[in-house]
Amino acid sequence: MGQPRSIIAGLVASILLSSFVLVEAGDAAAAARKIARPRPKPSSPAKCEVPKFRIVVDVGHTPDSYGALSARNDPEFGYNFRLARLITAKLKSEGFAATRLLVTDGKARPSLFKRVGAANEGRADLFLSVHHDSVPDKLLETWEFDGAKSYFSDRFSGHSLFVSRQNPHFATSLMLARMIGKQLKEQGLNYASQYTLPVMGRYRRQLLDKDVGVYRYDGLVVLSRTRSAAVLLEAGSIINRDEEMEMNSPERQEAVAGAVAAAMREFCEKR
Repeated sequence: MGQPRSIIAGLVASILLSSFVLVEAGDAAAAARKIARPRPKPSSPAKCEVPKFRIVVDVGHTPDSYGALSARNDPEFGYNFRLARLITAKLKSEGFAATRLLVTDGKARPSLFKRVGAANEGRADLFLSVHHDSVPDKLLETWEFDGAKSYFSDRFSGHSLFVSRQNPHFATSLMLARMIGKQLKEQGLNYASQYTLPVMGRYRRQLLDKDVGVYRYDGLVVLSRTRSAAVLLEAGSIINRDEEMEMNSPERQEAVAGAVAAAMREFCEKR
């Protein structure tokens, strides 16, 4: 799909210079080694004491394995990092002082076990993984942007939420995903309905909540291997040319971050 632009280098630098509290690479690596051990029987879901509730906001993908490319050839990792950082700040401002931003490095699959290990070692109460969506390659069309051949698909748009039945706290994960979906809907945002269609092939998923767009995805390591409740958020489609521009706007980013924070407040009030 073309070469990623210099955004990756800039993001790596910004991560290294960030004042946010990140999971240390050594701790993550050590935790990753422990992931192979038999998992203990999960404890009961934690009560939600706002200042002590340990939320891990995971930046999907890494600088080395940056995920999808947008319609304008920007790496998904950059979108994930910016939104995850904003969500972390928003949660902290709402009193969730124990919230941590998690950034991992390395190639795709090893990084998955790093992040799961870090969350489990840190005894997270909730794991939220932040991503941005694309489509299967067969649905892509070509266009030229900034003098380079690029790919897009304007056919689909919207956010989506994923949970795994293999997660030890599936019911809690589903409840929280529904709350986030409800808040996004109240912001006037629509969910991506294409995951139920045959055209999605191996990416087709079971729709668990047709009102707010929560899907079942058992094969995701970050959802199935975490010992806490876990939700993956695809915040919007960056392969859709119009929605890509929206996802770059402060207004859309604030709307998504605000929806997550509002859902967490509701979640804690009901615990």
